[in-house]
Amino acid sequence: MGDSTHRRTAPTNELAAAIAAERRELADLFDALPAESWDAPTLCGGWRVREVAAHMTMGFRYSLPKMALELVKAGGRLHKMTDRCARRDAAMYSTRELAALLRDNAWHPWTPPVGGAAAALGHDAVHGLDITVALGLDRRVPEDRLRVLLAGIDARTLRFFRADLDGVELRATDLDWSFGTGTPVLGAAQDLLLLAYGRKLPPGHLRGTEFGDRFSIL
Repeated sequence: MGDSTHRRTAPTNELAAAIAAERRELADLFDALPAESWDAPTLCGGWRVREVAAHMTMGFRYSLPKMALELVKAGGRLHKMTDRCARRDAAMYSTRELAALLRDNAWHPWTPPVGGAAAALGHDAVHGLDITVALGLDRRVPEDRLRVLLAGIDARTLRFFRADLDGVELRATDLDWSFGTGTPVLGAAQDLLLLAYGRKLPPGHLRGTEFGDRFSIL
Protein backbone atom coordinates (compact mmCIF):
# COMPACT_ATOMS: atom_id res chain seq x y z
CA MET A 1 0.00 0.00 0.00
CA GLY A 2 1.08 3.57 -0.44
CA ASP A 3 0.06 6.96 0.85
CA SER A 4 -0.08 10.13 -1.19
CA THR A 5 3.33 11.30 -0.03
CA HIS A 6 5.07 8.15 -1.12
CA ARG A 7 3.16 7.99 -4.39
CA ARG A 8 4.42 11.46 -5.26
CA THR A 9 8.03 10.71 -4.31
CA ALA A 10 9.73 9.26 -7.35
CA PRO A 11 12.55 6.79 -6.73
CA THR A 12 16.03 7.55 -8.01
CA ASN A 13 16.70 6.48 -11.58
CA GLU A 14 18.96 3.65 -10.41
CA LEU A 15 16.49 2.32 -7.87
CA ALA A 16 13.55 2.70 -10.25
CA ALA A 17 15.47 0.69 -12.84
CA ALA A 18 16.17 -2.03 -10.26
CA ILE A 19 12.48 -2.23 -9.35
CA ALA A 20 11.47 -2.40 -13.01
CA ALA A 21 13.99 -5.13 -13.74
CA GLU A 22 12.85 -7.18 -10.73
CA ARG A 23 9.22 -6.96 -11.82
CA ARG A 24 9.95 -7.89 -15.42
CA GLU A 25 12.10 -10.85 -14.42
CA LEU A 26 9.45 -12.13 -12.03
CA ALA A 27 6.76 -11.67 -14.68
CA ASP A 28 8.83 -13.81 -17.05
CA LEU A 29 9.17 -16.43 -14.32
CA PHE A 30 5.41 -16.39 -13.74
CA ASP A 31 4.76 -16.92 -17.43
CA ALA A 32 6.98 -20.00 -17.38
CA LEU A 33 5.37 -21.65 -14.35
CA PRO A 34 3.39 -24.83 -15.02
CA ALA A 35 -0.29 -24.60 -14.16
CA GLU A 36 0.02 -26.76 -11.05
CA SER A 37 2.65 -24.46 -9.52
CA TRP A 38 0.12 -21.65 -9.18
CA ASP A 39 -1.70 -23.64 -6.51
CA ALA A 40 1.47 -24.61 -4.64
CA PRO A 41 2.11 -23.17 -1.16
CA THR A 42 4.61 -20.36 -0.64
CA LEU A 43 6.56 -19.06 2.34
CA CYS A 44 4.01 -16.31 2.82
CA GLY A 45 1.27 -16.69 5.38
CA GLY A 46 -0.74 -19.59 3.95
CA TRP A 47 -0.92 -18.09 0.46
CA ARG A 48 -0.48 -20.07 -2.72
CA VAL A 49 1.53 -18.67 -5.61
CA ARG A 50 -1.58 -17.07 -7.09
CA GLU A 51 -2.38 -15.16 -3.87
CA VAL A 52 1.17 -13.85 -3.63
CA ALA A 53 1.08 -12.72 -7.28
CA ALA A 54 -2.27 -11.03 -6.74
CA HIS A 55 -0.91 -9.22 -3.69
CA MET A 56 2.19 -8.10 -5.58
CA THR A 57 -0.01 -6.30 -8.12
CA MET A 58 -2.43 -4.80 -5.59
CA GLY A 59 -0.68 -1.42 -5.44
CA PHE A 60 -1.12 -0.97 -9.19
CA ARG A 61 -4.82 -1.84 -9.20
CA TYR A 62 -6.18 -0.11 -6.08
CA SER A 63 -6.63 3.64 -5.81
CA LEU A 64 -5.98 5.27 -2.44
CA PRO A 65 -9.73 5.65 -1.72
CA LYS A 66 -10.34 1.99 -2.57
CA MET A 67 -7.42 0.94 -0.38
CA ALA A 68 -8.76 3.03 2.47
CA LEU A 69 -12.23 1.52 2.08
CA GLU A 70 -10.80 -2.01 2.19
CA LEU A 71 -8.89 -1.13 5.34
CA VAL A 72 -12.06 0.21 6.99
CA LYS A 73 -13.88 -3.01 6.06
CA ALA A 74 -11.08 -4.93 7.77
CA GLY A 75 -11.48 -2.90 10.96
CA GLY A 76 -8.18 -1.13 10.40
CA ARG A 77 -6.24 -4.40 10.48
CA LEU A 78 -3.72 -4.27 7.67
CA HIS A 79 -2.88 -7.96 7.52
CA LYS A 80 -6.55 -8.94 7.51
CA MET A 81 -7.19 -6.50 4.65
CA THR A 82 -4.29 -7.69 2.50
CA ASP A 83 -5.19 -11.34 3.09
CA ARG A 84 -8.81 -10.86 2.09
CA CYS A 85 -7.92 -8.84 -1.00
CA ALA A 86 -5.25 -11.31 -2.11
CA ARG A 87 -7.62 -14.27 -1.86
CA ARG A 88 -10.43 -12.45 -3.65
CA ASP A 89 -8.22 -11.02 -6.38
CA ALA A 90 -6.45 -14.32 -6.98
CA ALA A 91 -9.81 -15.75 -8.03
CA MET A 92 -10.60 -12.78 -10.29
CA TYR A 93 -7.48 -12.73 -12.48
CA SER A 94 -5.96 -15.43 -14.64
CA THR A 95 -2.33 -16.35 -14.16
CA ARG A 96 -1.52 -14.70 -17.50
CA GLU A 97 -3.22 -11.51 -16.35
CA LEU A 98 -1.29 -11.46 -13.08
CA ALA A 99 2.03 -11.85 -14.89
CA ALA A 100 1.05 -9.14 -17.37
CA LEU A 101 0.03 -6.76 -14.57
CA LEU A 102 3.47 -7.09 -13.01
CA ARG A 103 5.27 -6.61 -16.33
CA ASP A 104 3.09 -3.75 -17.57
CA ASN A 105 3.59 -1.88 -14.29
CA ALA A 106 7.35 -2.35 -14.11
CA TRP A 107 7.86 1.42 -13.83
CA HIS A 108 4.83 2.13 -11.66
CA PRO A 109 5.79 4.54 -8.81
CA TRP A 110 3.88 2.67 -6.08
CA THR A 111 5.64 2.33 -2.73
CA PRO A 112 4.54 0.92 0.65
CA PRO A 113 3.44 3.31 3.42
CA VAL A 114 6.97 3.48 4.84
CA GLY A 115 10.38 2.91 3.36
CA GLY A 116 9.95 4.57 -0.04
CA ALA A 117 11.38 3.03 -3.19
CA ALA A 118 13.74 0.67 -1.35
CA ALA A 119 10.71 -0.82 0.39
CA ALA A 120 8.99 -1.25 -2.98
CA LEU A 121 12.00 -3.21 -4.21
CA GLY A 122 11.88 -5.26 -1.02
CA HIS A 123 8.18 -5.94 -1.50
CA ASP A 124 8.78 -7.37 -4.97
CA ALA A 125 12.01 -9.23 -4.24
CA VAL A 126 10.87 -10.85 -0.98
CA HIS A 127 7.51 -11.93 -2.39
CA GLY A 128 9.36 -13.29 -5.40
CA LEU A 129 11.52 -15.32 -3.02
CA ASP A 130 8.40 -16.46 -1.17
CA ILE A 131 7.52 -18.17 -4.42
CA THR A 132 10.84 -19.33 -5.84
CA VAL A 133 12.27 -20.70 -2.58
CA ALA A 134 9.07 -22.57 -1.79
CA LEU A 135 9.01 -24.05 -5.30
CA GLY A 136 12.69 -24.97 -5.16
CA LEU A 137 13.60 -22.72 -8.08
CA ASP A 138 17.21 -21.53 -8.27
CA ARG A 139 16.49 -17.87 -8.90
CA ARG A 140 19.01 -15.47 -7.39
CA VAL A 141 18.18 -11.86 -6.65
CA PRO A 142 20.98 -9.83 -8.30
CA GLU A 143 23.61 -8.68 -5.82
CA ASP A 144 23.10 -4.95 -6.36
CA ARG A 145 19.42 -5.23 -5.49
CA LEU A 146 20.11 -7.56 -2.59
CA ARG A 147 22.62 -5.17 -1.03
CA VAL A 148 20.05 -2.35 -1.07
CA LEU A 149 17.65 -4.54 0.87
CA LEU A 150 20.20 -5.90 3.32
CA ALA A 151 21.32 -2.35 4.11
CA GLY A 152 17.74 -1.45 5.03
CA ILE A 153 17.26 -4.14 7.67
CA ASP A 154 16.76 -2.61 11.10
CA ALA A 155 14.68 -3.00 14.24
CA ARG A 156 11.62 -1.54 12.51
CA THR A 157 11.86 -4.16 9.76
CA LEU A 158 12.01 -6.97 12.29
CA ARG A 159 9.13 -5.54 14.30
CA PHE A 160 6.83 -5.05 11.30
CA PHE A 161 7.42 -8.57 9.99
CA ARG A 162 7.45 -10.13 13.48
CA ALA A 163 10.90 -11.59 12.93
CA ASP A 164 12.42 -13.00 16.12
CA LEU A 165 16.18 -12.63 15.75
CA ASP A 166 17.03 -12.14 19.42
CA GLY A 167 20.31 -13.78 20.34
CA VAL A 168 21.42 -14.61 16.80
CA GLU A 169 23.80 -13.22 14.23
CA LEU A 170 22.78 -13.59 10.59
CA ARG A 171 25.97 -14.24 8.63
CA ALA A 172 25.92 -14.49 4.84
CA THR A 173 28.04 -17.17 3.18
CA ASP A 174 27.99 -15.57 -0.28
CA LEU A 175 28.41 -11.87 0.60
CA ASP A 176 30.38 -9.91 3.17
CA TRP A 177 27.33 -9.16 5.33
CA SER A 178 26.13 -9.89 8.83
CA PHE A 179 23.44 -8.58 11.13
CA GLY A 180 22.84 -8.90 14.86
CA THR A 181 24.83 -10.51 17.66
CA GLY A 182 24.72 -13.96 19.18
CA THR A 183 24.77 -17.50 17.86
CA PRO A 184 25.62 -17.46 14.13
CA VAL A 185 23.00 -18.49 11.60
CA LEU A 186 24.68 -19.00 8.23
CA GLY A 187 23.12 -19.02 4.79
CA ALA A 188 22.89 -17.31 1.44
CA ALA A 189 22.22 -13.59 1.80
CA GLN A 190 18.81 -13.82 0.16
CA ASP A 191 17.78 -16.59 2.56
CA LEU A 192 18.85 -14.47 5.53
CA LEU A 193 16.87 -11.59 4.06
CA LEU A 194 13.82 -13.82 4.26
CA LEU A 195 14.48 -14.49 7.95
CA ALA A 196 14.59 -10.74 8.59
CA TYR A 197 11.22 -10.50 6.86
CA GLY A 198 9.73 -13.08 9.22
CA ARG A 199 9.81 -16.13 6.96
CA LYS A 200 10.77 -19.71 7.75
CA LEU A 201 12.84 -21.65 5.23
CA PRO A 202 12.72 -25.18 3.87
CA PRO A 203 15.33 -27.63 5.22
CA GLY A 204 18.85 -27.31 3.86
CA HIS A 205 18.97 -23.53 3.50
CA LEU A 206 20.68 -22.66 6.79
CA ARG A 207 23.79 -23.81 8.62
CA GLY A 208 25.03 -23.35 12.15
CA THR A 209 21.61 -22.89 13.68
CA GLU A 210 20.53 -24.60 16.87
CA PHE A 211 17.06 -23.13 16.85
CA GLY A 212 15.11 -25.87 15.07
CA ASP A 213 11.69 -24.79 13.87
CA ARG A 214 12.32 -21.18 14.88
CA PHE A 215 13.75 -20.56 11.40
CA SER A 216 12.99 -23.71 9.42
CA ILE A 217 9.89 -25.40 8.08
CA LEU A 218 9.97 -28.90 9.52
